[in-house]
Amino acid sequence: MGDESQIGPASRPPFTGTPWPIPVWAPVPVRGPRWYTSLPFHLALLLLTVVTTLIVGTHIAINYAQNVPVFDWDVSLAYFRELWRHPGYLILGAPFSLTLLGILLAHELGHYFTCRYYGIRATYPYFIPAPTLIGTLGAFIRIKSPIVNRRELFDVGISGPIAGFVIAVPALVLALVVGHRTTPPISPDSISLGSPLALMLLGRMLHYGINPAGLHPIGCAAWIGLFATALNLLPVGQLDGGHILYAVLGDKYRNISRGFFLVLVPLGIFCWYGWVAWAVILFFLGLRHPKVIEPLAPLGRKRMVLALLAALILALTFIPAPFRFQ
Repeated sequence: MGDESQIGPASRPPFTGTPWPIPVWAPVPVRGPRWYTSLPFHLALLLLTVVTTLIVGTHIAINYAQNVPVFDWDVSLAYFRELWRHPGYLILGAPFSLTLLGILLAHELGHYFTCRYYGIRATYPYFIPAPTLIGTLGAFIRIKSPIVNRRELFDVGISGPIAGFVIAVPALVLALVVGHRTTPPISPDSISLGSPLALMLLGRMLHYGINPAGLHPIGCAAWIGLFATALNLLPVGQLDGGHILYAVLGDKYRNISRGFFLVLVPLGIFCWYGWVAWAVILFFLGLRHPKVIEPLAPLGRKRMVLALLAALILALTFIPAPFRFQ
């Protein structure tokens, strides 16, 4: 609709004998939300992810009860037939599923509510159900309007990792307190997990001998939450860490971002092949960061302290070799 403040006696030209034309506005069609941005679609994805993580969580709970490495997965139709006959068994997967989805939801809502605070248009979180080792490919939101300055970009970028980390650490502490302290035997087909610095420090504080392959299902979910936090905080491209780095350094971020990207290749060769796949994904997503509208707005001292906190969280959660197949 036009600007009605421009219509009035002061804006009219001198009368020339021709009647003043009456402006006519055509109604502007208002589009409702598309199906893939509607709340029911987001809820459907969340419910599907609840199901897939319950299935995985039930298997983890059974492995944990039998003192088998938690992520060892015997791909057998018998397991799925048993779940089909007795769906009540899925309740065993609730501790893993609810903890994992709680961490992911906290991360994405941290981004979402920060966007709402600044008037930035963003979608609800998209959860991705998938037949993976953890039952999901994670979650994300889409930002659909420009970010004005570096302060907004910084706050949007850092809010998610901090929110997820704040949920993951107490969950990990709870798992260490309530879990049994036996070490599962390692077989030739076992999957062993790396230990992030946060897990090792908590183990020392609680006098707990750490073996991630024998974590309580809640601890497994917390471990995944820490690993997801580290992935998001990598200062590359348009990951959360890339947002933070660009907000702090502006155009100077490029060399550091490219350096971290190049480090992923040797990490993939010597530690975990997944880093090579992650490097390929980041390459196609783009290593450059789009500029904000007002790039010269200063961050301030408090945000610089928070940037150091983000670097500390990355150091506490990063795992060079997260998975190893015996």
